[in-house]
Amino acid sequence: MVTCYLRYVIDPHKLEAFEAYGKLWIRLVEKFGGKHHGYFMPSEGVSNVALAMFSFPSLAAYEDYRKRSFADPECQAAFAMNEKERFIISYERSFFRPVFEDDQGVKRAP
Repeated sequence: MVTCYLRYVIDPHKLEAFEAYGKLWIRLVEKFGGKHHGYFMPSEGVSNVALAMFSFPSLAAYEDYRKRSFADPECQAAFAMNEKERFIISYERSFFRPVFEDDQGVKRAP
């Protein structure tokens, strides 16, 4: 499993637009076989950073999602939202391997 971590720098005056965008992507990621863990909006402290995390069974599955999303009309509409509203200033994408506890309480090996 691979988890994609996105850190967004957003326009703090356009939080509602970014939140609507995030809600769209939760469903869209899951449409393509991913598990979305949510968007995290600014609360206390910094007012222009938001986070998102979602997982796919493998990096290959993530890459397939990315390829298919560029051809999907719903994804294109979501991309267009930001092109029109410009609520995302920049973002960075990183990938992580999650560690979970199994049923016996033993951590999984890498």
